[in-house]
Amino acid sequence: MASHRRSRSRLGVPSGRRTAAGLTTAALTSLALLVQVAPSATAVPREPRPSIEEVRQRVDTLYREAGSATQAYNGAKERTDAQQARVDELLGDVAEHTERVNEVRRKLGSFAAAQYRSGSAHSTATLLLAADSKSLFDQSHLLARLTSRQQRALTDYEARRSAAAIQRGKATQSLASLTAAQEDLRAKKKSVQAKLTEARKVLSRLTAEEKARLAELERKKQAEAERKAKELAREQAAKEREEREQREREQREREERENDGHTSDGGGTGDGSGQGEDADRGDGSGDTLPSDPALPADTAKAQQAIDFARAQLGKPYVWGATGPDSYDCSGLTQGAWRAAGVTLPRTTWDQVKVGTRIATTDLAPGDLVFFYADSSHVGLYIGEGQMIHAPKPGANVRIESIFTMPLYGNVRPA
Repeated sequence: MASHRRSRSRLGVPSGRRTAAGLTTAALTSLALLVQVAPSATAVPREPRPSIEEVRQRVDTLYREAGSATQAYNGAKERTDAQQARVDELLGDVAEHTERVNEVRRKLGSFAAAQYRSGSAHSTATLLLAADSKSLFDQSHLLARLTSRQQRALTDYEARRSAAAIQRGKATQSLASLTAAQEDLRAKKKSVQAKLTEARKVLSRLTAEEKARLAELERKKQAEAERKAKELAREQAAKEREEREQREREQREREERENDGHTSDGGGTGDGSGQGEDADRGDGSGDTLPSDPALPADTAKAQQAIDFARAQLGKPYVWGATGPDSYDCSGLTQGAWRAAGVTLPRTTWDQVKVGTRIATTDLAPGDLVFFYADSSHVGLYIGEGQMIHAPKPGANVRIESIFTMPLYGNVRPA
């Protein structure tokens, strides 16, 4: 019986049509999948890998920004340290004033106790031992009943208590300022760390071949900087030679005029050589050694600063460091000139304002050379286009051409 049953067509659709519909559905499904997959493969194109020159520029920018952030950190730290010292001083004053108030209070207490023992204690004792005497009695009535010694003690007590209150108020304000300075310091520190972390990430993504090419670019940059340093050294040597020859020529001319004056008669000496000699002395005095703008005002101090800086060669750069084991750029120049007895501010932004501005061709050993548009880096000039400086994180204090970075200006501290 079962073999004679006819199979029913589902939903009344003939089998041939079902087959065609199935094929059509499968085709549409495949097409939909392709449409979904195809865009995902091309929707987000990979960014082109930066060139080595772009990487070098990016890393240099990050280090420069980190250097600028370091100077901001140094300034914030200097302000924080000063505020901390101020708070410590005020808290010490508060403690001292409080002790003096307590001492006078004990003295007043002894007066009250003596009055009690003698039977004369009354509201006076209550007033003397109260926290606020004026709130209990009229002070003029009280003082009329006190001895002169007691009057002096009470006046001293009131004065010291008022001074202690004033110092406590100042200390509270200074503590609030210190908290704000510490917050600023932490923000500056995070800024420096973020820049350095990004620089390390950029460098870590380089292949060995790319690192070699980057090193080659650095060598070319250093070679060009050294070429410019030698050129500056030649210009300075030629200028110094010309100035020396000029001074020698003027000296010979003065000596010749002096000799001619001694051999001429009295009248000639009075009319000509006397006036001429004075005039020549006036003209020549501006070119003598101390006032020559191309010469340092104090070569001994400059040499002391250089000797200190040379002793730091090879020590690591650490941002915010001032020695003795590591330095940042302004910490090194500050320490060098401190060794020569000259006090410089902490940051490059303040150091560039100290002393006399000097043209690059007039640089002399001991001068400070500043770099970048924001003067965020500094080195100590040692002559022949070279300087000693603490370059950047990962590098040590070293001698380098002053043309390795864009020049901002030069200063002679002393």
